[in-house]
Amino acid sequence: MKFASEKSPSADGRLLLVSRDMSRACAVPDIASTLQQALSRWADVESRLQTRYRELNDGLLDAAQPLSSFSLIAPLPRAWQWLDGSCFLNHGHLMQKAFHLDPIEDMDKFPLVYQGAGDNFSGPTDPLVTPDPTLGADFEGEFGVIIDTVPVGASAQEALDAIRLVVLLNDISYRALAPREMKTGFGFVQAKGATAFAPIAVTPDELGDAWQAGKVQLPVNIERNSAWFGNPSGAEMHFGFHDVIAHVAKTRRLNPGTVVGSGTVSNAAPEVGQACIAELRSKEMIAHGAPQTAFLNVGETLSMEVLDSAGNSVFGAIQQTVTLEEQ
Repeated sequence: MKFASEKSPSADGRLLLVSRDMSRACAVPDIASTLQQALSRWADVESRLQTRYRELNDGLLDAAQPLSSFSLIAPLPRAWQWLDGSCFLNHGHLMQKAFHLDPIEDMDKFPLVYQGAGDNFSGPTDPLVTPDPTLGADFEGEFGVIIDTVPVGASAQEALDAIRLVVLLNDISYRALAPREMKTGFGFVQAKGATAFAPIAVTPDELGDAWQAGKVQLPVNIERNSAWFGNPSGAEMHFGFHDVIAHVAKTRRLNPGTVVGSGTVSNAAPEVGQACIAELRSKEMIAHGAPQTAFLNVGETLSMEVLDSAGNSVFGAIQQTVTLEEQ
């Protein structure tokens, strides 16, 4: 199934069921009015949603409208918990080499995860708002999953079974603020902005063979100012999403609607580019001794999209313009 959320007076938006070809959509208030409500009652509503989804795809719903007629926000506009990992070891290795950092002990055995702010996710075309152009604003192309209940001590298989939806996201970082926060050992606060999401959330089965071992086996196509920036694949995730979820659930229960990110998508092959500016700057430091590419400035644009093997958009596109926060 495919879902989206329409802008509404509610901070959680209005849930839309989206056709497989993403041409049409309809609200399903008799089943669930918001995505969070659907996730909280998944066992009760899943079969009804599947029936309605089949009817939508078969053209049997008179209430369906063109998807383009809806004002779409993030599929899940706010979440009880937002956990972001660093699951692509290539990204960490490049950072360590560029900045002459000591390797993180057991980083290949235990996922690195921090807890971010899930109360204010941005929509696919919302501006990327920076409070200060000197803070080193950066984008990060990532995959994410939205889960059902995961009990304390859940196994990796139980975690995999709890994944309800897969999403594409842009995790905003302020690189000038990150080093000080990292030294404290308490994770990121100031160094993270509002995370933006592509408009469509999909159930794992919609990905077909592109969903394997808890990973999205597809590239993220990224453009900066309409120029190619990278298309690294999610296939090189060292940890699957189920590994990250089980790691976090070791000592805590995870509730429906928790969002888990993969961290910056990163591949070893240099020809596929990268999913964030910091990684490109690290490559430049290794090759030339100093970074050559600037971080984002006001007026710049970025685009992120994932295409399946047939060239169809999987999650829709993230398209943002960098703007300055109004004081």
